[in-house]
Amino acid sequence: MAAATFAGSLAGLTPAPAQADPARVSGPEVASFTLENGLEVVVIPDHRTPVVTHMIWYKAGSADEPRGVSGIAHFLEHLMFKGTAKHPAGQFSKTVAELGGQENAFTSYDYTAYFQRVAKEHLKTVMGFEADRMTGLQLTDEVVNPERDVILEERRSRIDGDPGSQLSEAVAASLFVNHPYGTPIIGWEHEMEKLSRADAIAFYERFYTPNNAILVVAGDVEADEVRRLADDTYGRIARRADAGPRQRPTEPEPRAARRVTLSDPRVTQPSISKQFLAPSYETAAGHEAYALDLAAQILGGGVTSRIYQALVVEKGVAASAGAWYQGDALDDGRFAVYASPRGDAGLKEVEAALDETVARFAAEGPSEAELARAKTRLIADTIYAQDSQATLARIYGASLATGGAIKDVLEWPDRVRAVTANEVRDAARAVLVARRSVTGELLSAKAAPAAPAAEARP
Repeated sequence: MAAATFAGSLAGLTPAPAQADPARVSGPEVASFTLENGLEVVVIPDHRTPVVTHMIWYKAGSADEPRGVSGIAHFLEHLMFKGTAKHPAGQFSKTVAELGGQENAFTSYDYTAYFQRVAKEHLKTVMGFEADRMTGLQLTDEVVNPERDVILEERRSRIDGDPGSQLSEAVAASLFVNHPYGTPIIGWEHEMEKLSRADAIAFYERFYTPNNAILVVAGDVEADEVRRLADDTYGRIARRADAGPRQRPTEPEPRAARRVTLSDPRVTQPSISKQFLAPSYETAAGHEAYALDLAAQILGGGVTSRIYQALVVEKGVAASAGAWYQGDALDDGRFAVYASPRGDAGLKEVEAALDETVARFAAEGPSEAELARAKTRLIADTIYAQDSQATLARIYGASLATGGAIKDVLEWPDRVRAVTANEVRDAARAVLVARRSVTGELLSAKAAPAAPAAEARP
């Protein structure tokens, strides 16, 4: 149970269908329907083994928290394991273990999810448990206060004890000056210390309602069977809140490049990164998000990428280098490039080489050979992901929880194939500009910050 993001590539543009609608553009035959109380249900048949993955996704994450109570989404994730009137604390987890299954949960900026993987004959059992804690959670100060100490210790070990994580927090807070993506999922320590039972109950009552949730079942099942089980368990729960549109502050158009530097004696490997405010699959127009996914692959997706070849192989100034794109967000996300120096190379030299490589890519765009390789790799990764029913369930759940549709997931490979080299170049030119960026420097306490490198322009 940890604050985490699901860094998938598959997100969508339109709401999920409300009626049962098997769709088969590629991949498994997926069905969806909606219960009378508003719960969306997605069924992904996979008959290779008599096992099912059961996931319940709430369209509420850390970015939906009221101001001043950061970390409450993740805190509630922990508290959901503390029991109900019907099932005391620990009984759900003990039952899953006795059935030979696995369970866990995770919190993201845009959703919170709970999952179990069990033999198919135990599906109704875990559905009953999960439906019970959707409505029957019982919390007391005696339960809440010790668990608050647990999440505070989690923050101290994962964030405060790691200079790289501290820098990541500072970069995000500088990139998102108005949007709640600038607040860490686990929360700010001074606000976490004040989280209360009342805060948890308020968040639970507002967001943990069936009409704000998505049930994803992948495995050795059929849609009719899942519908019957869902009606018998989740279908008995009444709506208790209006799950209207999610309203968040929007990020203003960036006007100035920013730089964040963190020095710490525990740093043994300095590094530099540049994060750019970028449209997500939900906020981008046309093929822009698909183009940015391909741009990240071409620029920094492995040892054949442009950044790795330029900085590690040709110039020899970096020990590692790459790029990534966070497009699976409900609102604007991030595009990042990064590198760590090698030998006597300094961060200033590494940053200049990084800027030069990015600028050349934005000016020229990819070659047809580069574009073809990137498409092949991304699409192959998507196909391989279908070998794991748990990964399939996560892809569909994350997509639907951030505004996507089943059709968007199924058609994703074809939409990637349709992207042109000019679209990749134009997306890079629009996003990879200095004013949209925050540069993060991680230094040893003995090192001095690098002077800002001149902006390289196409």
